[in-house]
Amino acid sequence: MTKTQRGFTLIEAIIVITITGIIAGMVAVFIRAPVQGYFDSARRAELTDITDTAQRRISRDLHLALPNSVRVSGGNYLEFLQTSGGGRYRAAVDNSGGGNVLDFTQPTTTFDVLGPPVAKVPGEMNLVAVYNLGIPGADAYQQPAVNTSPMTAGGNTVTINSFQFPFASPANRFQIISYPVSYVCAGVGTDASGNGTGTLTRYWNYSIQTSQPTSFPSGTPSALLAKNVSGCNFTYDPQVITQRAGLVSAWLQVTQSNESVSLYYEVHVSNVP
Repeated sequence: MTKTQRGFTLIEAIIVITITGIIAGMVAVFIRAPVQGYFDSARRAELTDITDTAQRRISRDLHLALPNSVRVSGGNYLEFLQTSGGGRYRAAVDNSGGGNVLDFTQPTTTFDVLGPPVAKVPGEMNLVAVYNLGIPGADAYQQPAVNTSPMTAGGNTVTINSFQFPFASPANRFQIISYPVSYVCAGVGTDASGNGTGTLTRYWNYSIQTSQPTSFPSGTPSALLAKNVSGCNFTYDPQVITQRAGLVSAWLQVTQSNESVSLYYEVHVSNVP
């Protein structure tokens, strides 16, 4: 007995392959737009997150800036002196005639803190500043600094190197400088592929300089905050609210694959020393 066996013919196989290809092509046409939209949306979200994170970091740091220490150069360089704390110093003896008063008529080595104790932070400059006005004779950027002195011990009684501060603070305030901080935009632009070529970098804990630095020695601590930067600009108005507050404006644009996300931030900084 014989049994007939039968399969697909070559023509039938070709027909099935052709029909399958047509269906696959039609499906691809319909799903291409949603898939591309998803990738575009994901890229926009990533760009927005990059710029927003960078701007928020700048804002958070500026709220710790020493009064009258913010300065901007060329729109791409933002610098300020970051503080780790501060408080009120004793300006007069107590009822019993005791207490370490901060004397402005002669060099001083100790003074009492009225309020919470202050701490010396390891690895930081710990410079005590009093009434920094950002003008000649009362500018923490001047070298040697004329209104700052290294703190050697903290607590309720601050110990400093023997120093005579030139001006008393009307509110009896002092601040402790950690170190200078710079935000630098470099190589800003767009390449032929539609990607930003610049970077936004944070530098800190370098030597205080009279003129604002635009380059930093090898080994300076740094952190890359954003890549693909195609636009960047910093501005500073020191007297946006009389002489008590300044305004820092920061604009950052990041570009990938010919698509850009821009964010503009304004941060008020206290200039009451």
